[in-house]
Amino acid sequence: MNKNKKYNYINQKPLTEELYKEELEALKKIDNNSKPKNWVLSPQAVRDFILGKELENITIKRKFYGDDALVERAIITLSSNRGLMLVGEPGTAKTMLSELLSAAISGTSSITIQGTAGTNEDNIKYSWNYAILFAKGPVNEALVPSPVYIGMEKGLITRFEEITRCPLEIQDSLISILSDKILNIPEQNSILFAKAGFNIIATANTRDKGINEMSSALKRRFNFETVEPVKNPKIEAEIIKNQCENLFELADIDMSVEDDVVEVLSTTFNELRNGRSLENAKIQELNSIVSTAEAVSVYYQSALYSYYYGNKKIEMSTLLSNLIGSVAKENKEDLPKLKNYFNNSIKAKAEKLGKRWKEYYESRNLIK
Repeated sequence: MNKNKKYNYINQKPLTEELYKEELEALKKIDNNSKPKNWVLSPQAVRDFILGKELENITIKRKFYGDDALVERAIITLSSNRGLMLVGEPGTAKTMLSELLSAAISGTSSITIQGTAGTNEDNIKYSWNYAILFAKGPVNEALVPSPVYIGMEKGLITRFEEITRCPLEIQDSLISILSDKILNIPEQNSILFAKAGFNIIATANTRDKGINEMSSALKRRFNFETVEPVKNPKIEAEIIKNQCENLFELADIDMSVEDDVVEVLSTTFNELRNGRSLENAKIQELNSIVSTAEAVSVYYQSALYSYYYGNKKIEMSTLLSNLIGSVAKENKEDLPKLKNYFNNSIKAKAEKLGKRWKEYYESRNLIK
């Protein structure tokens, strides 16, 4: 069944708990392990949901590729009284991991704050319906709960995306919440005590360090985990393939992922990110973000172009055009480095491997 019809979405990613509903239900049925209060699944089952496991009637797919021990530490952190902070380069699946953890632990990944320069305390804690407030005063009916309030009231995980984009004083409004698990509501002269199961998962990009550096007091309330980029090109290729297959299904596009194109793309991104070719030759590192998420975007855009304007087979010139766009949007000064990479590393692969690599190299004149 097409996911669009199943979830009534049009080319839109469904919530994690809906996308993997069958897997979550299967794990819940067999989960007899000890679990923290108000958790949907036990820590063992949460781990299996994220890292994959073969069950009798269903295969739980691996969803996060990286450090398995990091996932286990993250789960244990959320079972404690400390918040979880996921940091790393953009595009390293921090958001996806936070969604997976929230869906498996709380049954929902939608209680989310998106950090921006304009985020204020009302967006985090609560606000008021002023029509009711003026008519009846600060009654519960007038209070409009924000994500942290909802998470505390119901004992659920609250996600805080890109927390370092928020002003420092807004970040620090979380200190008392993380320390004491209470929220003061002075307008009502009352206190909201967090229900068991409440915690916060925050994410921050290391490239944003310094935009609004976190205070030491707030840092002490979190356990930090660094999500590293994928270093193995074969694993990166598998991620690109799986993600694009999901995107095709959501967009109702009848296409298959081309393994040879994925191999070229994953190798390119891996080498540019690491500054060294698979043959161990040094490569000029780009200042642009060459993340796995960007690789997925480059492949998907190339596939859409070939689907609507081509013969449903990706041309390597189209792939390179989208790669150039991805690099140029961050830093146009990286384009000469990309050209140099093609004139050396890609040229060597074209001579040795031919086929798609040769087509790829022959498109190099697109790099201006």
